[in-house]
Amino acid sequence: MYLAGVSTRRIEDVSEILWGSSVSAATVSNLNERAFEAVEAWRNRPLERAYPYVYVDGIYLKRSWGGSYENVAVMVAIGVNDDGYREVIGAAEGFTESSECWREFLSRLRSRGLRGVRMFTGDKAAGMVGSIAEVFPEAAYQRCTVHFYRNVLARVPKTRRPRVAAMLKAIHAMESPEAAEAKALEVASELEKSKLREAAMVVRDGCAETLTYARFPREHWRRIRTNNAIERLNREIRRRTRVVGTFPDGRSALMLVTARLKYVAESSWGSRRYLDVTLLDE
Repeated sequence: MYLAGVSTRRIEDVSEILWGSSVSAATVSNLNERAFEAVEAWRNRPLERAYPYVYVDGIYLKRSWGGSYENVAVMVAIGVNDDGYREVIGAAEGFTESSECWREFLSRLRSRGLRGVRMFTGDKAAGMVGSIAEVFPEAAYQRCTVHFYRNVLARVPKTRRPRVAAMLKAIHAMESPEAAEAKALEVASELEKSKLREAAMVVRDGCAETLTYARFPREHWRRIRTNNAIERLNREIRRRTRVVGTFPDGRSALMLVTARLKYVAESSWGSRRYLDVTLLDE
């Protein structure tokens, strides 16, 4: 009930209706602590393997905050380990996706043993890129191409979006980074000719950071240039949290998200090999 967003006071009332005797707020808190123990231990477990690829994202949920309702960000990290399997390696609450929150989240991952990261893939949330460069200076950064497309298409009239979307996809269909960069300039010029100057500016300024994946084995390109690896989890989280609406506090939000992540990670999602990482050593 608590994970579903019911306050301890309301639990006390409901238990009295159902069983004829109330459950005190202290008892509810004690039961919560016991229920959270396994989830919290899993969330903070040591990371004992190398993770060449890491995907990061933030999900916003509603929580009660000082008598009002505010957004709370739950930041999630998925790693592809040195055997090529996906793992949920981190989840943490942050009031916003600020530089400070991302820096703290990434620093916590490093302190738990995260190593061997060759590339992070993310959606360029505020503060994310700078924090990655600060905490993991040896790792490259790949901007999710899907989010890049959305940023460009937001500046295009609806009737012209299908054509522009096809032009953008052609950039990342190129066989080399040089060809992709040339195609991006061509697309930007075409957008300018079509009087879509704002969209053209986004392509010129942002396309280069969507081509980092081309430094890695071609067999990996399709799966490392987007955040699709984490989207399946995001959909599952949103499906479970939508029915809650507003959480009583940030801890209940984090615990529900983490409990769901643990459940999905221990299903077939985490038992299928995602990438052949031996190609990185060739």
